[in-house]
Amino acid sequence: MGGSGESVQHITSPSDFDSLLSSTRYVVADFYADWCGPCRMIAPFYSQMASNLSIPGFLAFAKVNVDSVGALAARYGVSAMPTFMFFKDGKQVAVNGNRIIQGADKVSLEQAVAKMARLAREKADAAANETA
Repeated sequence: MGGSGESVQHITSPSDFDSLLSSTRYVVADFYADWCGPCRMIAPFYSQMASNLSIPGFLAFAKVNVDSVGALAARYGVSAMPTFMFFKDGKQVAVNGNRIIQGADKVSLEQAVAKMARLAREKADAAANETA
């Protein structure tokens, strides 16, 4: 997968996010703000991971602007940007012991995403083998 086009899902409403959570086994969510310097610093890195690792139905990358979708930030208690959260089957989960990663922490984010990508790939491969 990957290639052309935007692989990051830009969330515009809580129902948008709920729909993504219900249609995709694993979701990485980036809660950010346009005025946030660290958010802008890590954005290209996040987009690159999304381009390389997204698997429709199994692994998605979401961006949630806390100023325009404040209800979601409130739902998940986001108080600092960027905040990265991880979801499996619609529920927030810890990855490598972290329920959230706050700040532009590339190393922790990359490790958590790599683990989710491995799990998503295993599930996608298993699903493909069931239908083969």
